[in-house]
Amino acid sequence: MAPFSLISVSASLFIKSFGLFSNASAARCSCAVPVIKNFSTTAGGPPKRPLTAYIRYVKEQQPIISRQNPDIKIVEVMRKIAQQWRVMTPDQKRPFEEASLADREQYKRAMERFQAQLSPAQSAALAEEKRQKMAKRRAIRKKRELNSLGKPKRPRNAFNIFMSEHFEEAKGSTMQAKMKSLMEDWKGLYVSQKQIYIQLAEDDKVRYKNEMKSWEEHMREIGREDVIRRKEKKPRKTVTAAKGARKKSKVVKIKTSAQKTAAKKKATASSAKKTVTRTKKA
Repeated sequence: MAPFSLISVSASLFIKSFGLFSNASAARCSCAVPVIKNFSTTAGGPPKRPLTAYIRYVKEQQPIISRQNPDIKIVEVMRKIAQQWRVMTPDQKRPFEEASLADREQYKRAMERFQAQLSPAQSAALAEEKRQKMAKRRAIRKKRELNSLGKPKRPRNAFNIFMSEHFEEAKGSTMQAKMKSLMEDWKGLYVSQKQIYIQLAEDDKVRYKNEMKSWEEHMREIGREDVIRRKEKKPRKTVTAAKGARKKSKVVKIKTSAQKTAAKKKATASSAKKTVTRTKKA
């Protein structure tokens, strides 16, 4: 069941990504992600991971079911295969499981040979790439979980709203050309014209704030405080910093007191000098 759900989700994500800029959801993407060539995809990379028993069965059955049902979509094909797999007996699944186990042993030996020929720098690069992939998978799983919990969509900025309204009529046949055309149109707008979208963006921020407040209250009610945003606390002043501030304050007070005393002495001396001068003249 799990492999089928994984494939179904992958297929739906592909369909959504293909039609990402055909509707208002395009407004949430403001830049293109560059393609990074990973170490594992270069020539001489690590061996490919072995297929599971279920994926082997899928690869065998997909062309058969597609041939028998040429009018149904790939999602329906995968659903039929999953249903067949669930009702199969352990004896029927055994050939696929044994083939998967043999491939796993072969993969393990191939991986050991591959790692033995790597330099320390290559091993570190491969480990870092694996860490990044795992972090990306965790982020995707977390986002998927938040979506299933009904977390409100983030607010859009003014340009995103403008782009969602005018994407279909934008010049260009490709996504990149349309984005460039929309950016130029946005720059050419008067301030008064942009103000409409700026106000809509402000309204969307208010919507997001109110929805997030209600959603977080609901998460507390169902015991999911782990998904609630953690507010950053202002750093407290350390004891050393507080002592330093007090010492500085005392020094300033001492200086001020000394300055006042010196000013008084100077004023007294000046007054005495003037008195002596007047006496001599008299």
